[in-house]
Amino acid sequence: MIAKIDSATLQGLEALPVTIEVNVCASPQPRFTIVGLPDAAVRESQERVLSALTTNNYKIAMKQIIVNMAPADVKKEGSGFDLPIAIGILLSMESIETDNIGKYMFVGELSLDGSIQPIKGVLPIAIKAREMGYEGLFVPESNVREAAVVNRIKVYGVKHILDVVGFLSGTTQLEPTIINTREEFYANQSTFNFDFDEVKGQENVKRAFEVAAAGGHNIILVGSPGCGKSMMAKRLPSILPPLSLAESLETTQIHSVAGKLSSTTSLITQRPFRAPHHTISDVALVGGGTNFLPGEICLAHNGVLFLDEFTEFSKSVLETLRQPLEDRVISISRAKYNITMPCSFMLVASMNPCPCGYHNHPTHPCVCTPGQIQKYMNKISGPLMDRIDIQVEVASVPFEDIAQAPKGESSETIRQRVINARKIQEQRYAHEKGIHCNAQMTNALLQKYAQLDEQSTDRLRDAMKRLNLSARAYNRILKVARTIADLDGSEQILSSHIGEAIGYRNLDRDSWIE
Repeated sequence: MIAKIDSATLQGLEALPVTIEVNVCASPQPRFTIVGLPDAAVRESQERVLSALTTNNYKIAMKQIIVNMAPADVKKEGSGFDLPIAIGILLSMESIETDNIGKYMFVGELSLDGSIQPIKGVLPIAIKAREMGYEGLFVPESNVREAAVVNRIKVYGVKHILDVVGFLSGTTQLEPTIINTREEFYANQSTFNFDFDEVKGQENVKRAFEVAAAGGHNIILVGSPGCGKSMMAKRLPSILPPLSLAESLETTQIHSVAGKLSSTTSLITQRPFRAPHHTISDVALVGGGTNFLPGEICLAHNGVLFLDEFTEFSKSVLETLRQPLEDRVISISRAKYNITMPCSFMLVASMNPCPCGYHNHPTHPCVCTPGQIQKYMNKISGPLMDRIDIQVEVASVPFEDIAQAPKGESSETIRQRVINARKIQEQRYAHEKGIHCNAQMTNALLQKYAQLDEQSTDRLRDAMKRLNLSARAYNRILKVARTIADLDGSEQILSSHIGEAIGYRNLDRDSWIE
């Protein structure tokens, strides 16, 4: 008897349905064969499956087992096929009698004793199962919460293969897991581990973060060691607008495929904050590998990518950021796959001003020559710097100021101003495809929405000449000024908005290394 079981495999963020066909027959020369382009993890499933079945008193000695995974021309990866293969063997041996097998999809890794272990990518599989009209989905109990966020399908979390066998045979009752997705989503949106009210002083830098959050601008912080760059960067998610339900689902899918969700997580409710070490490789940053995994820029989708010690990252790693920052998607082409992943993130970078770290420090002398400083700054290419709208010099706060400074403004207060500014931008770009915030404006949109009056134009022209600002600073200043005007609730960009935006282009000034 040939048994057919429905399962799925992953291709990027999408799940591809897979039909497991199993034929078991008596043979004097027992063998277990899997065909259909299985990878090493799938081929090794025969040992796990055989052990799980024999441990639970199913006799499969002197049997020839042939497993076909259709479609046969698609690579099958991962250990999630263990459970459907085992169920298929039992059906083919007629150890299970059921007429409902076609109503369900199965995924799960088996232990040698038959218990079911968690796998990656359950959420995209649950979405695909619902799209295809399945009545139910069987997943490992550890994955049930992430799969159960998908409504209109029964999701069963199972601990052991005997639970599945009992359910299919009609001897065991299983209750599907039900999660009130919206209730859980909105309940956890405003809880953060860090708050800006803990930051003493640095009002100008906190203002720069507020502007960056309001317009979705990338930002780079330059300052001596210990001045608070990392401390403030970690608090940026607390002032960003909350995730929408659609953004949360998309972000959760990426983390599900990467295997980053815990057993207690159903939906990611807060914007991701990823902070990879500067020794990270190109592949780890952008994603890929022999078996595809999302990189850090994809895991930071709809959130923040924080690169501390920016100049210590290898040049090849930094240059890979140029296309994702511009297009907000990353296309990864390898011999075995071609995958496009979303990666719309805010880049926050921090660095020292020079090799010794104390250029422009008020009390600590710098021992670097202008040539050394120039070489240090040149580690960041012009095209990459061109994609960073806000450049802020962070000064060290004296001890007296830290001790006497009052408690700062809370993240919740700042966040409300940011949300109000983002609402203005949503209305402005409602009919502009792919544009959601000021940082994404094209040159054509700048001419349309960032018109300057005569006074503002004169101020910008004077600053460009006096400070010898580079040409690439012009558009960046206009974008940031548009955001500052939105924070003020002003339709027109005023001279004061231009003045503040000019102050956020520190690294474009010729005087930087003098």
